Amino acid sequence: MSLLKRIEQSQGSGGDKSNKEKGSSRLGTLEARRVSPPRERAQEETYADLKVRVQNRLLAELDPSIDVSEVDKVRGTIRELFEQILSEESIVLSRQEKHRLFEQISAEILGFGPLQPLLEDDEITEVMVNGAKNVYREKYGKIKRVPITFESDEHVMRIIDRIVAPLGRRIDESSPYVDARLPDGSRVNAVIPPISLVGPCLTIRKFSKDPFTVEQLVDFGTITPGAIKFLEAAVKSRLNIIISGGTGSGKTTLLNVLSQFIPNDERIITVENAAELQLRQDHVVTLESRPPNIEGRGEVTIRQLVINTLRMRPDRIIVGEIRGEEALDMLQAMNTGHDGSLTTAHSNSPRDTLARIETMTLMAGMDLPVRAIREQIASAIDLIVHQNRLSDGSRRVVNVTEVVGMEGDTITMTDIFNFEQTAIEDGKVMGELRPTGLRPQGLDKIEGSGFHLPPAIFNRRSGSR
Repeated sequence: MSLLKRIEQSQGSGGDKSNKEKGSSRLGTLEARRVSPPRERAQEETYADLKVRVQNRLLAELDPSIDVSEVDKVRGTIRELFEQILSEESIVLSRQEKHRLFEQISAEILGFGPLQPLLEDDEITEVMVNGAKNVYREKYGKIKRVPITFESDEHVMRIIDRIVAPLGRRIDESSPYVDARLPDGSRVNAVIPPISLVGPCLTIRKFSKDPFTVEQLVDFGTITPGAIKFLEAAVKSRLNIIISGGTGSGKTTLLNVLSQFIPNDERIITVENAAELQLRQDHVVTLESRPPNIEGRGEVTIRQLVINTLRMRPDRIIVGEIRGEEALDMLQAMNTGHDGSLTTAHSNSPRDTLARIETMTLMAGMDLPVRAIREQIASAIDLIVHQNRLSDGSRRVVNVTEVVGMEGDTITMTDIFNFEQTAIEDGKVMGELRPTGLRPQGLDKIEGSGFHLPPAIFNRRSGSR
């Protein structure tokens, strides 16, 4: 995006208001400023007015052809002009005030305005904007309001446009909601009036700059070393795995971690609504769905991408999330030689996961008997890893369940690992993912692939170690 476009987005129409329109809230007239000493002038002027005035002049003096993708270079140029403007206008500020003003102006030009500090905080996992004056953040699993506001709903809209425009997506009254992503892969959803009654709403699911490692998940208590060893062997042995759970339970994070076990010499194709997976292998092809254009044409669905993926000679297919008719094509892929596929699905339990997949398969419009669908599911899926967000905000794997087969018209399942809650201390849930003591039937395939797991992993007493 050109700098001129960013200037228009950062300013909107607010810069055209006269002093008369701004009314008596402006402290001091232009004539008073001319005769006031510099320090008194800075005190007379409200902070918002000072920010707008310095920002307007800085934007006017910046070269419109400058490449804003070179952030460090542009930031250095902005700092030089910023210091020059403060000096020429005899604006005296403390070091803290000067740093704050510079960061805010830089964020408006190069970043995402008032949200920039929240996005740069690695401990914050989610940012929620409910209109211009209500901003919340999630940290350590807990949601709290923050003392950050936008100037107006139009200001929020400018930030939303700045996010979605580079992706070729749009949001307006005819299409009042959109899924998008930030440059670092963080997931974004925006909803605007008329379907939002509180003004423009923005939800950003932040991703860590450095993907979580297996060791970190173990340290967090998300999963145990024994369960991870089993899942590592399952991935390398090309078992088909579905990661299930509720919203914000950590499904995509766990999918990223499990994908690290895929050998580097395999061709991996990912299919997502908004590209957010962070795979470290060399041979990765990322496909992203596309919404229809303003004329209602050009839509590319997840199902179409999954079908196309089968023609791209994949060793592994990873679908970010199945949520509709693409479930049928995913099952067919798993049953036709594309072993080792990974995906996620929303559900409340492993059993609910199978019920949802059955329902989504019926959405494809194929007139299939329920038993035939269940046979496909039982044949295709090997493991379901279910994750929950507990009452204390922690994310835990609560089930590692094997899909065994069919008994009559029912799909049979066996829990290999279960989360056992022992207590709640000072609001923190205490417990551990423990083996049930049952040996998985898929262990034969794992051992046939050359991976030999110690029996102690499945021992009820020592399996967590």
